Amino acid sequence: MAVSPEARIHPSAVIEDGAGIGPGCVVGPFCHVGPQARLGAGVVLQSHVVIEGDTEIGDETRIHPFAVIGGIPQDLKFRGEKTRLVIGRRNRIREHVTMNTGTDGGGGVTRVGDDGLFMAGCHVAHDVQIGDRVILVNHASVAGHCVLEDDVIVGGLSGVHQWVRIGQGAIIGAVTMVTNDVIPHGLVQAARGELDGLNLVGLKRKGVARSDITALRAAFQMLAQGEGTFQDRARRLGQETESAYVRQIVDFITAESDRSVLTPGRG
Repeated sequence: MAVSPEARIHPSAVIEDGAGIGPGCVVGPFCHVGPQARLGAGVVLQSHVVIEGDTEIGDETRIHPFAVIGGIPQDLKFRGEKTRLVIGRRNRIREHVTMNTGTDGGGGVTRVGDDGLFMAGCHVAHDVQIGDRVILVNHASVAGHCVLEDDVIVGGLSGVHQWVRIGQGAIIGAVTMVTNDVIPHGLVQAARGELDGLNLVGLKRKGVARSDITALRAAFQMLAQGEGTFQDRARRLGQETESAYVRQIVDFITAESDRSVLTPGRG
């Protein structure tokens, strides 16, 4: 790898041999870029940013001071194996954010999609898989092996337990502990993470058709109050629905998972 002649690097920054710095990058004062790091075109490291490990950062991502990206996992089972962190394009990573590389036991790669916003003090642990347009609000923490699908929002000071899946478009309120999977477009809040409804604001902002929102509301009521077990209700929904959004929830509930799915009214 090489440093592009078009990059702007402050004299106080340390770029180790082997690092790749793409065209149009800006590396500010007192940054440290390790030998296995690769920065895409137009990446900005403002100042005092540390990029460690086998880390790839997509084009036009901007990282603010004192973030540490690509550090080794906070996992006692980690023995120095070769693992990676891959970050997509146009992410905004704010002050003091930490993102770790993967582990052999979790597939070896921590992955972050495009267009995310990671506010000050957030943590993304080993082997996490994060989709596009995800927002982690200040000091939210995502534990190892979690999956956050596209358009998820995690409120400030919230924690997501290891192996949890959070479905597309779900929103987690502030100061919430999430220990079970969250259905797509779900709304979770309260200290121990209760599924209180649907992220209707997010659905409307996204321009989802009224007919689909109505179908989602009816589906949620059936899941909350219908006959039979939660899994039975989900399978019955799958047989009856014509809405792609409801089908998405059904498929999520019936998929294999290391954690059970959070049910309405359950913390």
